[in-house]
Amino acid sequence: MTPVISATGLWTPPHTVTNEELVESFNAWADRWNAEHEADIAAGKVEAKTHSSTEFIEKASGIKSRYVVDKSGVVDPALMRPVIPERTNEDISILAEIAIKAANQALERAGRDPKDVDAVICAASNMQRAYPAMAIEVQEALGIDGFSFDMNVACSSATFGIQTAADFVRAGHAKSVLMVNPEITSGHLNWTDRDSHFIFGDVATAVLVEDISIAPKDHWKILGTHLKTKFSNNIRNNFGFLNRADPSGEGQPDKLFVQEGRKVFKEVVPMVSAMIQSELGRLDIRAEDLRRLWLHQANANMNRLISSKVLGHEASDDESPTVLDEYANTSSAGSIIAFHKHSDDFKPGEKGLICSFGAGYSAGTVFVEKAA
Repeated sequence: MTPVISATGLWTPPHTVTNEELVESFNAWADRWNAEHEADIAAGKVEAKTHSSTEFIEKASGIKSRYVVDKSGVVDPALMRPVIPERTNEDISILAEIAIKAANQALERAGRDPKDVDAVICAASNMQRAYPAMAIEVQEALGIDGFSFDMNVACSSATFGIQTAADFVRAGHAKSVLMVNPEITSGHLNWTDRDSHFIFGDVATAVLVEDISIAPKDHWKILGTHLKTKFSNNIRNNFGFLNRADPSGEGQPDKLFVQEGRKVFKEVVPMVSAMIQSELGRLDIRAEDLRRLWLHQANANMNRLISSKVLGHEASDDESPTVLDEYANTSSAGSIIAFHKHSDDFKPGEKGLICSFGAGYSAGTVFVEKAA
């Protein structure tokens, strides 16, 4: 059995928040907070909140906008969080709902009936519940007869999911595996933290991994995959069933997204660059043979440095396309969005790399080649 990527799917939320809108709401919140804590600020007990700016955001990240499932709460200085009403057990969960939208596009592009799929993997940074698995809910809604499970490797969840799906195909446990990445990252972001309030956006992606015998003619060969993890506290979220988060994030910031950005940059860039170069050697692929790098969309400066270390020169927009400016960081979905939107121009035999990296630390590479 030989696994290939048959198709991908993408669902984008209808609401956008520009940097200008985000800065306006953050600065209004900061002014309100400073007014409420005026006495403590004057006494030196707490520091005043400083304003954010579009210049700061773009220089730090390269992000210009993001999509969100709820805009009203995010830009409301009195809330500073998305308002996503809890649904009843009889209604489909929002994470499953957006995963299905991306999945249906991938299935349609591959000409695949859901009944022909054998397994579903839901790979994402944050699951809205512990059980039943989101993947099983997606499986049920699509009418798939087989097995399903959730997996979380933070921003690397998609590449870990692709290798897992490919391994199932190689082992003969499945011929068609649907891997979905529903990412409502706006829900774990502390919108009142100046250093990170701009980072994340929402989206859902899907990848269909199948045996070559049933794959459509227009598919991608999987030349090799590799996964790596190394423990680090520099990106962390302590929310879990043993504790509860304050919805505002104030007072319990560790129950939301927390990172030491400079440390992450310093440690992850060389780790990922070395991993890619090692895999190029193992697979006997030259860097110049890579038509394109579809890197995790976390930070424009990180991607610029990683691609230059791998390619040996500053990568062009064609060699390392970005969706970060439009989508912001969408965790595990980022590299899949880049692949989905920037791969139709490939000719048979051309090679590329899907690569992700994030909390854990975790990193994954998937080298692909357009089928002849």
